[in-house]
Amino acid sequence: MTVVEPAPFRSAPVPPLASRARSIGGSPVRDILAVTARPEVINFAGGLPAPELFDVEGIAAAYRAVLAERPAQALQYSTTEGEPELRAALAARMSVRGLATDADDILVTTGSQQALSLLATALLEPGDTVLVESPCYLAALQAFGFTGARVVAVPGDGDGVDPAALEELVVRERPKLLYTVPAFQNPTGRTMPAARRAAVASVAARHGLWIVEDDPYGELRFEGERVPWIAAHPGAEDRTVLLGSFSKVMAPGLRLGWLRAPAELRRACTVAKQAADLHTPTVNQLAAARYLADRDLDAHVARVARVYGERRDAMLAGLAEALPPGSTWNRPEGGMFLWARLPESYDTTALLPKVVRHDVAYVPGAPFYADEPDRATLRLCFVTETPEQIGEGLRRLGRGLRA
Repeated sequence: MTVVEPAPFRSAPVPPLASRARSIGGSPVRDILAVTARPEVINFAGGLPAPELFDVEGIAAAYRAVLAERPAQALQYSTTEGEPELRAALAARMSVRGLATDADDILVTTGSQQALSLLATALLEPGDTVLVESPCYLAALQAFGFTGARVVAVPGDGDGVDPAALEELVVRERPKLLYTVPAFQNPTGRTMPAARRAAVASVAARHGLWIVEDDPYGELRFEGERVPWIAAHPGAEDRTVLLGSFSKVMAPGLRLGWLRAPAELRRACTVAKQAADLHTPTVNQLAAARYLADRDLDAHVARVARVYGERRDAMLAGLAEALPPGSTWNRPEGGMFLWARLPESYDTTALLPKVVRHDVAYVPGAPFYADEPDRATLRLCFVTETPEQIGEGLRRLGRGLRA
């Protein structure tokens, strides 16, 4: 009897990833942080709050109270919109700051980054045009890119987007939205003045445009006067989405953000969130609400801002010696970042591996551009290191750049 051996089994390849997953790269900042994770590296690259300034005692007390008094609720599913008491507390904070807000105007999100993703899902079709600042927050470029949107940079200056250039692009490109970080922008640290904000609101009102106003850093002001949100300007009321976060003022590990939006768009974002994660963790929301009820968050933020201001000053004091002659940089009034530009011949991306060998790191400016990048730019985060470490880090940076 002849035995016929079965043909060898060959498995077929699995289907490919979606085109958006293949076309959008990871975060260069995250890649840099992975490379520079050695403890001896003085890291000006990350955008991380200073962990020694977290109110650990206050946050722990809020969690203990919630789990002791309301364990069944804290560990149960919640509504997609968010816990009512947290939304009420957030609405009250916005109203005190000049933007009349009801709890029902707010959707709680799992960090403000999720709010960006929800808005991209709710608003954008493949091929739609999005306008952004130049340079722009990197993770926003990722969120918009995942939808297949076309991202166009609006020319600007040290005060943010140029309203005349914005109007010209709106007329020509017919975009769906403008994304902006008006206060202490990431990556540049610049702040848009009130008159410029009013002009942006006017352009949006005249031409039909959504404004996504991202404000994770606005409470971290060291000097000068607070500037009202774009959302508070006439003409912007029915077309501005305001994003906020506890990551920079309470703790990023809570993953608590929110968006304030007109009703129809907010409902669409709620449906998108249901599909994404059902709701933001209940226990985190209730603990944050308890913290706001029992503690003085504004006093805590004021203490953090004082320390961050000292660290900014330490960085400003050493930049002239660290950077090559002909370099320029700004003086942010708050936030976490400082933006510098080296002379034209420098490429900060190419230089980074050489500088890291001196145990210091920064973020090259090129990844933050939606259009042609300025390769001589770099972002420095000044809040994570002490003034002494900042001084030493700048000395290392100077040696690395000279080498």
